[in-house]
Amino acid sequence: MIDPRAIVSSEAQLAPDVTVGPFSIIGPQVRIGARTVVGPHVVVNGPTTIGADNRIFQFASLGDAPQDKKYRGEPTQLVIGDRNVFRESCTINRGTTHDRGVTRIGSDNLFMAYAHVAHDCQVGDNTVFANSVAMGGHVEVGDWVILGGLVAVHQFTKIGAHAFLGGGAILSRDVPPYVMVAGNPAVPHGVNAEGLRRRGFSDEQIRHIREAYRVLYRSELKLAEALERLAGLAQTHSEIRVFVDFIHGSTRGLVR
Repeated sequence: MIDPRAIVSSEAQLAPDVTVGPFSIIGPQVRIGARTVVGPHVVVNGPTTIGADNRIFQFASLGDAPQDKKYRGEPTQLVIGDRNVFRESCTINRGTTHDRGVTRIGSDNLFMAYAHVAHDCQVGDNTVFANSVAMGGHVEVGDWVILGGLVAVHQFTKIGAHAFLGGGAILSRDVPPYVMVAGNPAVPHGVNAEGLRRRGFSDEQIRHIREAYRVLYRSELKLAEALERLAGLAQTHSEIRVFVDFIHGSTRGLVR
């Protein structure tokens, strides 16, 4: 299932049913799991681990050296889960020793054409990166996040689960879970209620999330005061606890 025109290192470890298309290059210290399909003209360098049932389209580059001037060739890693799709010309870089040393991609994600994930990023599960999304280094993206086309994310930014970033957003601050943002600079535009319904959140849970959003963004309270008001709701409702915990863990400040 490896095209004779592909170049696969003798040090790479591929499951027996992996497909590799013509003119692709699989370097040493690469591990690829069952049923993964590597299309034509793909480059995968290591150390990189790719799980099962992934689909990698032409001209993608996975696991190459980070675009970081401080990088000195250390053996950092890229780790990718299962059932991801990497469309044409995606670039996913390995980590650096200035962070965890690992760029990590979860499972069931879709990376559309020209999406870029920089060194040391941590991406959860079930996300969508639309065409030409560009992420700086050390970014954290929670589960079920959707990033519209041409979104740019500043390094070290955190994006909470179920957030939605409108096309062309320029993000330099953290986005709490459930929140929709858009614009340059990105600003909040309400709760991703439709996305939450599609993922099984109840009307009551969405109502609580809307109330938490109102307290944070519409009550004119200072951040500490808003968190104090939300503390009681967080104790009894797990969806609000996630919201509050994210705010406490913010390092770049929140979109406002």
